[in-house]
Amino acid sequence: MATDHGTPVEIEVDDKVVRVSSPERVYFPAHGWTKLDLVEYYLAVGPGIVTALHERPCMLHRFPKGVDGSKVHQKKVPAGAPPWLETVPIHFPKYDRMVDEVCVTELASVVWAVQMSTVEFHPWNSRRADVEKPDEWRIDLDPGDDCDFATVQRVAAVAHEVLDELGAIGFPKTSGGSGLHVYVRVAPDHEFADVRRAALAFAREVERRTDDVTTAWWRKDRDPSQVFIDYNQNARDHTIAAAYSVRGTADGLVSTPLTWDEVPDVDPHDFTLATVPPRFAALGDLHAGLDDTCFDLAPLLEWAGRDGDA
Repeated sequence: MATDHGTPVEIEVDDKVVRVSSPERVYFPAHGWTKLDLVEYYLAVGPGIVTALHERPCMLHRFPKGVDGSKVHQKKVPAGAPPWLETVPIHFPKYDRMVDEVCVTELASVVWAVQMSTVEFHPWNSRRADVEKPDEWRIDLDPGDDCDFATVQRVAAVAHEVLDELGAIGFPKTSGGSGLHVYVRVAPDHEFADVRRAALAFAREVERRTDDVTTAWWRKDRDPSQVFIDYNQNARDHTIAAAYSVRGTADGLVSTPLTWDEVPDVDPHDFTLATVPPRFAALGDLHAGLDDTCFDLAPLLEWAGRDGDA
């Protein structure tokens, strides 16, 4: 049935068909981009977004009225999901309850989520084979309120230097906001607490090398002109936007994989749902090699012990 937001359309995605209602609803009023534009964006970067989300529990950030409206943080799969949608049960100790979260294994699941008004995809850093053992160490370079992007870029260079010394291969991306993320694949041999300890030890080492960084946990204790390396993003049930996830910003910014050579000169505002598809078509998925690498956290856990002793 047609509405003020257009006649529903059926999208064929591999062997699935996803019905998209209200395809002409404007999600990004500043540019006039619609729900269908968002669907077409995710189809264009399909291999990249599926790889980023593959077999990970995923929280959905939904914007039923568009990005100018309220945001819904959706952990539990809503009623009416198609029978083919794959999920993973997650236990939340605080509430002592099990919740089924979306677990993307195919592009149709992404399109279905967009049909349900999802703009952002926030996956766990573990996979459903063992959700309590992360396989991804995430370095989140989060600038303070008075910190410019040039400072973030300088900190990224120092982080890259430390990674190289450790023999770890980092895969950078824009956050889709004002920061940068770096992902490192690790063996799923440690629980969240140890991965977080390793992340903190790394952050402290970067902090030792530059005055641009703080690891102070409380915001009141931070210099707003510094970059906070948010090691707590490696704690259980903490998530950040996936590679190729659109963000709920007026300009439809995208969390976009980069090469290290791009980092010094990049402008994160260049990457939107309009500009990333041609970039993806030209360069492919710059995070495609992430699963071909694996870093042993042992040196960082030794640093964590050293820091604890100090």
